[in-house]
Amino acid sequence: MAVNDTTEWKGYAISDTKKWNAFEVINFDPKPPGDHDVDIKIEYCGVHTITGGWGETMLPVIPGHEITGHVVRVGPKVTEFKVGDRAGVGPIVCSCLACDKCRCGNEQHCDNAVDTYNAKYPDGTQSQGGFSTAIRAHEHFAFPIPDGVKLEEAAPMLCAGLTVYSPLVRNGAGPEKSVGIVGLGGLGHFAVQFAKAMACKDIVVFSHSPGKKEDALKLGATRFTDTSKEDFQKGITMPLDLVIVTADVSSGIPIEKLASILKVQGRLIIVGLPDNQLPTFKASTLTENAIFIGGSKIGNRQEAIDMLKLAADKGIHPWIELLPMRDAGKAVTNVKENKVRYRYVLKMDIPTSGKN
Repeated sequence: MAVNDTTEWKGYAISDTKKWNAFEVINFDPKPPGDHDVDIKIEYCGVHTITGGWGETMLPVIPGHEITGHVVRVGPKVTEFKVGDRAGVGPIVCSCLACDKCRCGNEQHCDNAVDTYNAKYPDGTQSQGGFSTAIRAHEHFAFPIPDGVKLEEAAPMLCAGLTVYSPLVRNGAGPEKSVGIVGLGGLGHFAVQFAKAMACKDIVVFSHSPGKKEDALKLGATRFTDTSKEDFQKGITMPLDLVIVTADVSSGIPIEKLASILKVQGRLIIVGLPDNQLPTFKASTLTENAIFIGGSKIGNRQEAIDMLKLAADKGIHPWIELLPMRDAGKAVTNVKENKVRYRYVLKMDIPTSGKN
């Protein structure tokens, strides 16, 4: 069993939820190594939404769950990795792998899954995230990064990318299919590129920001619809098979209007997580064209592997801004204020002591 060359586990932590953009470097203890665990020396971590609405938080907390780097240690029963492999970790670091959800390829829904940060392992150890020097995860939740994908570009794929890739695949996106993407942010800009790579014949971006039209078309959209206009749905003359809603502002999700542009038995899938309740709608919204409204959470291991392969094969590149990890406060502030197009990625800059 190889030994981790990160002698100190350090990370940029938040110690006060009211100061959610004030980070300081702390030392922390990882959970004891398991037989199936891999340690990854972190090089990059994507930045997801961080706000003051933490709820119950275990402080100090090190955020970050879009992690890439190189494997520096493998447990004695690990079969998927060896030391030196390029690997990444998303929002989950382990699950029971024994329940019906796990055995059916839905491990991201496991009742006993452990989030990458702000969670407890079964032994009581607090999980700490990717704004740190290293991460320890079960090999099932570590994903090999193909050589054709840069580590800094793979990082945001492991949450934002997978969150839209999975529902596209599970709901039949592909040739001869028409897909709508609501919201052109970190998730939406991945959804457009994946839909294009899947050869969808029509990709419509819906956004209340008309200034994003040019970006949408560059990313691969065939049409752009400004949802700030009244009755925008009347401009959609060809109904869609599938609409993926990536927006995270509930008041801005016009469910009835979006439902009206779906084909018979079309699907409206919500992946954004607004803080407030979704708008109400009439039952006839569903029955008129027998449409389905559902949700999706991240994706499973095989979908993550397939997504990364698609990115390598089709040359998919997220639009990222790279910052040193010491600028985490700036990054999370700009994300909250919607000032990033389309994803921040932080580069690890905490010095470590070298090899044991």
